[in-house]
Amino acid sequence: MTEDRNAFFEQYDKKTHVLGRMTCLICIVLFVGAPFVMGIVLGAMPDLGAFARGFLAIGPVWLVSCVAEYLIYVPMLGSGGSYLAFVTGNLINMKIPCAINARDIVGAKSGTAENEIISTLSIATSSLVTIVVLALGVLLLIPLQPILQSPTLQPAFDNVVPALFGAMAFKYYKGNLKVAAIPVLMMTLLFLFVPSMLGSVSFMIIPSGGIAIAIAYYFYKKAGAR
Repeated sequence: MTEDRNAFFEQYDKKTHVLGRMTCLICIVLFVGAPFVMGIVLGAMPDLGAFARGFLAIGPVWLVSCVAEYLIYVPMLGSGGSYLAFVTGNLINMKIPCAINARDIVGAKSGTAENEIISTLSIATSSLVTIVVLALGVLLLIPLQPILQSPTLQPAFDNVVPALFGAMAFKYYKGNLKVAAIPVLMMTLLFLFVPSMLGSVSFMIIPSGGIAIAIAYYFYKKAGAR
């Protein structure tokens, strides 16, 4: 039974990579090609030299962020979930919380076949729900405009992501307080005293994650020495 299960999952994983790579390649061509096609058809092509200079000014920063997100999120989501999440986007706000919550509900662990399936299903469901919500949002944009622009509700909209991740993080911090305390304190102080760093949250995952790993390794070695 175990051999059949492993053989099935290996076949599933191969097909996932084939479909995922094809889909990513098609999406890259469409994402990059669509603006150029519209520019050519409408006669509104930008100055490519100015575009290149602008890209080189900010591209390296986002490149580091993209690599960091890839290294952090792929082990969490597995192959199928990663392909879906990176193609559909909105990882931090939607896909990652959805996948982690689904994984915790069923008790799956990272790196297992169960986590692979659960992540893929949860992210696919999240993507479909997002499409439906966006479609409804477009249809109801005018009627809902007074509510969306209400000064009373604006603080709530501005704090959706912190509230979402704060609630999720508390569960993990509570169980690993020794590991989490120093990185959280350091990043909090950094963002308080250097507010300009708020735009580089994804980039700061690398040093804060490195600190957490070093602390966890220290406690691991300390426990082993006993």
